[in-house]
Order: sequence, then structure tokens, then C-alpha cells
Amino acid sequence: MIEIILTVCAIANPANCEEKELQFAWEGSLRQCMMAAQPYIAEWIGQHPAWRAMKWSCDYPGSKKRKI
Repeated sequence: MIEIILTVCAIANPANCEEKELQFAWEGSLRQCMMAAQPYIAEWIGQHPAWRAMKWSCDYPGSKKRKI
């Protein structure tokens, strides 16, 4: 498993930002995840149209380090 740590901000209020964690099965590296994350982010945004993706990083679930 790998986790995309996604920072999203509300379209109606850009100062309202949150972090979301998207987990999925992944066998590549964290760097490869960064490039492969876009379809997963697009799917999430499609399901949550009031939010806009600002930045993201990849990490292993439960990791204490966050790169955002």
C-alpha cells in the first residue's frame, strides 16, 4: 500500500485547506507514485467538485514524515 497525501482547498473559500490521504495498492517507488498519482487525484476531485487540488506527495501509510 501507498498513500497520496493531498492538500485540497475549497473553491468557494481558498483559505479553507485540508489534507486528505488516499490509499491504494502500489508496487513502485515513492517517486514513481508522485507521477502516477494524477489519475487518482482527478478521480477524487471528480467526486468532490467543491475542492481543488493544490499539492501532493506520496508516502507509506503510518509514516511520521510528511513532505507537504
